[in-house]
Amino acid sequence: MSGHGIGIEEARKLAQRVEHFVRETIIPYETDARWGAHGPSEEMVGDMRTHAREAGLMTPHILTDGNHLSQRETAIVLRASGLSPLGPVALNTAAPDEGNMFLLGKIANSELQARFLRPLVEGRARSAFFMTEPASENGAGSDPSMMMTSCARDGNHWVINGRKAFITGVEGAQVGIVMAQSGEGACMFLVDLPDPAIRVERVIDTIDETMPGGHAVVAIENLRVPADQMLGNSGEGFKYAQIRLAPARLSHCMRWHGACLRAQEIATAYANRRLAFGKPLVDHEGVGFMLADNLIDLKQAELITDWCAHTLDTGAPGTTESSMTKVAVSEALFRVADRCVQIMGGTGVSRDTIVELIFREVRAFRIYDGPSEVHRWSLAKKIKRDWQAAQPAAA
Repeated sequence: MSGHGIGIEEARKLAQRVEHFVRETIIPYETDARWGAHGPSEEMVGDMRTHAREAGLMTPHILTDGNHLSQRETAIVLRASGLSPLGPVALNTAAPDEGNMFLLGKIANSELQARFLRPLVEGRARSAFFMTEPASENGAGSDPSMMMTSCARDGNHWVINGRKAFITGVEGAQVGIVMAQSGEGACMFLVDLPDPAIRVERVIDTIDETMPGGHAVVAIENLRVPADQMLGNSGEGFKYAQIRLAPARLSHCMRWHGACLRAQEIATAYANRRLAFGKPLVDHEGVGFMLADNLIDLKQAELITDWCAHTLDTGAPGTTESSMTKVAVSEALFRVADRCVQIMGGTGVSRDTIVELIFREVRAFRIYDGPSEVHRWSLAKKIKRDWQAAQPAAA
């Protein structure tokens, strides 16, 4: 998949269709009893995706010829999909599938794309990305170089052993991307799921609950993968991970920006209708100013995501830009969601609206795809490198 795109104006028209679909068709599913602590059920996902297909909006960021929208165009569409936490699931723009599709479109050969990518793009399958490992075993987390899962060549197969943690969506997934260490470095493999050699030990109870299948701890015991299912070359797995992670961080920003726009709408309506001390809440500066600060944070988040998207569209690696954007947007959106809860008082912490769930989801976003502190540390290292490089050579 390349990013030829459709043009910004056409992307806006597409986003309008996506927004209408989410508001009219998907938001009513937010009260569906089939949505549990570990995400919507497979049946519920199937129902929502049937509606998306009928509307001609399944996987809207990937064109029928396989080409991907540009990152700027994707930003516009994914924001609209995020107006409900269920929107990305219904439209097939959710993590981890969206990032996995992007990676396979860039790295997989035509045979692997036909076998593994096509069902994902068509919304007939879900996927899981097996990278993070249990903290209790000092495995890979924010520092992927600590990866302990191993892979060894055995004839025409690779044999993989290890444990993974916080693997999103593995229960119910049909496609897996597994990272492991060979003697040459990190490797990526494509696998069919389920596989008896990949055993879900438990699904973790977490603060968020929108991703089908939840987040699992997984044991991998003598998983045999045909050599031709290695993604790319042995030892280049971390390079491929960066290809995936930079735009994936941006996609998270886009989706949750849409969710926080929705929270702001709900909090604004509440503040205008709720009376206290003889006037609407919005007329009290303590409340009105919070809504104003939200407006500022939302606009700044929009601008920095558009800037980062433009950088990626130029062909730049975008690692620095995506780190900056991920920190700025995740923290700005958390402030927005937090203020919305505060404005709505008791109603804000109740499940009478979607606001409390958006608050919980955005809190997790400050950790997922790299905690803010790790991105700041990476940026600080770059600042030091750039300063050192700018110093005159010693005489």
